[in-house]
Amino acid sequence: MTISTNDSAAIGPLPVPGSGNRIRSIDALRGLVVFTMIFVNYLAGAPKEIVPGWMRHFPADGNGMTFVDLVFPAFLFIVGMSIPVSLGGRRSRGEPVWKTVAHVVIRTLSLLLIGILMVNGSPDSGRMGWSGTLWTVLMFLSAILAFCSLSPPGRFGSGARSGSIFPILSTILRVVGFVALAFLVAAYQGRDGHRILTLTPFSIHTSWYGILGLIGWAYLVASIVFLLFRTHRTAILGCVVLLMCLYPADRAGLFDSFWLNRYVGIGSTLGSQAAITVAGLLLATILVTGATATARSRTAFALLFAAGFAAAAILLHGLYGINKNAATPSWCLWACAITAAIWLLLYWLCDCWPVAFIARPLSIAGGNVLLAYLISEMLPSVLDLLHLDDWFGRLGQTNLACAIGIPAGFAAAILLVTALLNRAGFRLKL
Repeated sequence: MTISTNDSAAIGPLPVPGSGNRIRSIDALRGLVVFTMIFVNYLAGAPKEIVPGWMRHFPADGNGMTFVDLVFPAFLFIVGMSIPVSLGGRRSRGEPVWKTVAHVVIRTLSLLLIGILMVNGSPDSGRMGWSGTLWTVLMFLSAILAFCSLSPPGRFGSGARSGSIFPILSTILRVVGFVALAFLVAAYQGRDGHRILTLTPFSIHTSWYGILGLIGWAYLVASIVFLLFRTHRTAILGCVVLLMCLYPADRAGLFDSFWLNRYVGIGSTLGSQAAITVAGLLLATILVTGATATARSRTAFALLFAAGFAAAAILLHGLYGINKNAATPSWCLWACAITAAIWLLLYWLCDCWPVAFIARPLSIAGGNVLLAYLISEMLPSVLDLLHLDDWFGRLGQTNLACAIGIPAGFAAAILLVTALLNRAGFRLKL
């Protein structure tokens, strides 16, 4: 997941190839999604008695979805929308295929690394001999340093000047971050005594890959699709269908004895969830091809896209229902249709007939979402370390207005901090 303006494959800003303009609707959609993500994560701590059901995840064993269940697939979709520009730009500049593939693999491994560290949770303080909460805070800080990029303020798109000290400082901070992560991995001991990494025999402990890890797998699949078919929409749509077909095949037990299924879910992670990212790639082809260079042609395609995916979701609903945890095809297809419709609205508000008070705040918020995400995930441990977690938890437990207002204010504050860090030249780049 990159947050760089000049290389934005996963969740970074999206420029228009060959021009100095930016498609603000992509940044705006990204900003809207990350705000909603932080908001619902903190809202989840409020008592169920005061928060209506439609503001929470749909029951895991139910058949349906709320707007909360749209946040994660919307991120997957945005990842796909960024790929035609980032990887397409590399190929158009004549970058060797092996170098582009190496870039994709490194980015995927980076997302998996952070995701695995996060899902292992806070270690056992007694087994380690020091605070598990402190370990968690240091892990997030180290991850931020390991993937940070410094540049002169105001030069995010053009990079640092030749001979500037900023690349040197970035390298130093990254080395410090990776060394700290290595130390933290070695020091980790879970409550059951497990370690994240075991060398003899080699194993990596993880119950799942976390949100970032799932995004990494989806990004890998969608990148492969793009490198194979570029902007050939029929082929890309065929890949979406094929990936969706992996889900029923998996449910039928086709991959039970396949070695890859022991490490990653073929039907859900590499199948239906990756299909969402490839669908985002499909929609984004209208932004990089001459045949769909006008607002009218883009609008027509996006409307047909949303209607087609919604119709497919309705047709497939009877098979497995709508379930986020199971990543059912109908849930994925509805997520694609709804996210595409939201993007189209933002496209008109931000790119065609710009509405400044909507476009600018959301675009700024979408500029460095990985940093915003890591900060938001780190803050509960920071509050715990400062013994402020109980105080903060009580703030949103009195009534619905507080339960909504405080998480919304907290999300806005986090995005403001990341925007200020952007302005100061501190960004994250995978």
